[in-house]
Amino acid sequence: MFERPQVGERAVLVQIGIGSRVPPEQIEEFKELARSAGAELCGFVNGQRPSPHPRFFIGTGKVDEVRERLLATDAELVLFNHDLSPSQERNLEAALQCRVLDRAGLILDIFAQRARSFEGKLQVELAQLEHLSTRLVRGWTHLERQKGGIGLRGPGETQLETDRRLLGQRIRQLDRRLDRLDRQREQGRRTRRKAEIPTVSLVGYTNAGKSTLFNRLTGSEVYAAAKLFATLDPTLRRLDLGEGRQVVLADTVGFVRDLPHELVAAFRATLQETRDAALLLHVVDGADPHRSERLEQVDAVLEEIGAAEVRRIEVFNKIDLLGESPRVLRDEQGNVHRVWLSAVDGAGLELLTDAILEAFSKNQARGRLRLAPTEARIRSQLYDAEAVLEEWPEEAGGWRLEISLPERSFQTLCRREGLGPERLDRHPCATHDGFLQSRTVA
Repeated sequence: MFERPQVGERAVLVQIGIGSRVPPEQIEEFKELARSAGAELCGFVNGQRPSPHPRFFIGTGKVDEVRERLLATDAELVLFNHDLSPSQERNLEAALQCRVLDRAGLILDIFAQRARSFEGKLQVELAQLEHLSTRLVRGWTHLERQKGGIGLRGPGETQLETDRRLLGQRIRQLDRRLDRLDRQREQGRRTRRKAEIPTVSLVGYTNAGKSTLFNRLTGSEVYAAAKLFATLDPTLRRLDLGEGRQVVLADTVGFVRDLPHELVAAFRATLQETRDAALLLHVVDGADPHRSERLEQVDAVLEEIGAAEVRRIEVFNKIDLLGESPRVLRDEQGNVHRVWLSAVDGAGLELLTDAILEAFSKNQARGRLRLAPTEARIRSQLYDAEAVLEEWPEEAGGWRLEISLPERSFQTLCRREGLGPERLDRHPCATHDGFLQSRTVA
């Protein structure tokens, strides 16, 4: 056994193909993850095996190769792009005499660096402790056994048992705090549902440009950078779509292939915004040559968190890198399926807002309403709800209003004020021009 060093950023990376060779894009993503954590890359060891080695995950020959690479580069850390069992981590640390971190631990470390809000820090700490709870018996010799000697033998609590007890207490404490924060968020969601303000959630692979698009749409200054997991904390802003329609836009954590289960559990409150959203904007890096695989990986994560059935619009971002023009694609039913735009220069943003407005227009009461002079209170309530688009005074008194508001709100207003719904001269909401109706995709 050995005393584990507390510092060290010089790392050797290890990735083994199980049953097949490792695709180059996975290797590049792994290297980017390591750089995002602040590691200095000193070497890369790869290979192929029919199945994982039970003791080391990699074979004994690869263990020797990693040890030689450590000695040649003075590296202090080995990063695996695999999920290692606690015993495999312990065996590798004993054989290599250095720290070993698997993929889940690496992503958790990046999240710990990125978390800024109180809730985000609690979520990351919970995920780290739950990951650590199965890895207490690792490289510390003082945790292996109770100290012996005259006067020190006999029943008592070992250091390992103490650590497990304290860790369990901290996990329960964090769970309680996050439950309280979740209840507060749920209260906000109930308020939005009562006010019939739908939530539109930005989802997508990490570094696809979600936060840049969020800032461009809402005029916010959420932190955005060209690196993995730049944004962790969920941010909500109201977005005015025009024509009296508003939504709440939510910027959420980016997804990645094989997202650790500890993170999915810890970030349940954050991901709740995605599950409860009325519409998902799936942001895709349009310039990524592997965007098809990224689409499938995000779909898999949405399935895992229970958001696979939420309707969505694919937003292909970064067309400025492709030299393409903004455009909209529709599916066989005529619904907007995909929008091509650039969040950096704003090209195509109006197409996206029109597409969002169109997605919600089917549940809108839109048309012209005539009100008598005695119905001024109804007029005032419509203005309070920001439902009046245009108004014309009548010669005989009263008003003619062009209104747009959620259908349920209109029906509630009619029941409360004794207004006949048939008095609304309905007409379809023309939210898109000829360009928006351009092409159809299956």
